[in-house]
Amino acid sequence: MKPTNLRSVSASTEVSAGAASSTPTFSWDDVVRVSQPEFNPNDSSNLRGFFDKIKACNRGAELQSEFLPFVVEDQIVGYIHKGFAENLRSFEDVFILSKDNCDGGKVMLHQSLKSADDRTRAVGEVIKCLAENELIPGIRNELFPVTSSYGAPVFFSLERAAAPYFGIKAYGVHMNGYVEKDKQKFLWLGKRSLVKSTFPGMLDHLVAGGLPHGIACGENLIKECEEEAGIPRTLSSSAISVGAVSYSDIDGHRFKRDVLFTYDLKLPESFVPNNQDGEVESFKLIPVKHVANIIKRTDFFKTNCNIVIIDFLFRHGYITPECFGYLDLLQSLKSGDCS
Repeated sequence: MKPTNLRSVSASTEVSAGAASSTPTFSWDDVVRVSQPEFNPNDSSNLRGFFDKIKACNRGAELQSEFLPFVVEDQIVGYIHKGFAENLRSFEDVFILSKDNCDGGKVMLHQSLKSADDRTRAVGEVIKCLAENELIPGIRNELFPVTSSYGAPVFFSLERAAAPYFGIKAYGVHMNGYVEKDKQKFLWLGKRSLVKSTFPGMLDHLVAGGLPHGIACGENLIKECEEEAGIPRTLSSSAISVGAVSYSDIDGHRFKRDVLFTYDLKLPESFVPNNQDGEVESFKLIPVKHVANIIKRTDFFKTNCNIVIIDFLFRHGYITPECFGYLDLLQSLKSGDCS
């Protein structure tokens, strides 16, 4: 497995930054071996490997002109690819595609849909139809709020799987669970279930999840902690909110505009995570310095997890101003519209 010219070790099957359709094959033994300093004794201390991971989450900026603004009550709430928008024309009692000689057009909701409930119902029926025609895969039956920015009024709620096809801003909570022992920090990592519809078998944080409509970030994190890692409320309530990261990724008809609220939780040495919802195959505790090597050297992590862990590396002093490109990398953690 050890290449002679190491740049980035990939999982044996390529997984896209959208919805993974193939399953990578690597074991925890592979992860540990690649993470060791001696795996590549000539490993550069520069930040190139981290920049590569940020770039992988921020593709396609030059393609934004292919998307139409999605406007509700005079507010831009998303962006819809012109090709995908053609699928909405036949639903003329729900969507209106206007043509404007000045701005190139936009997508709006029918004026008869005035309440959030009416919009949620009507759009939901369209999403159901599109899913049946395999135009929106991986339906989750989980609703995300549609809003112009975090904390702003919610215009309606949208099926999670449809969020990138409508280019709405999606929010999530990501938590780094760490342990301190022998004056060294370790991160708990999870390996996603092989039956997950997205990024099966890849590495993940200890806890992460989307932010559905109607639940606060802190309460959602506590719920995810219990479901994904068996962390009781007595421990998870001590998680510290440490900021947010963002990215903007265009892949075909999909436009992901994600903001991830980040948390740290210091766990006791005696704690061992135990998945409750079947979405995590197994866990492993790995030194933070070795986790940094995994990010730099491999494509083992679910793509947006790299950003959250790089943020952790900054905040805990593993990436310092002495590193060339420090400020550029720091700024790139908020490459998306962080609002």
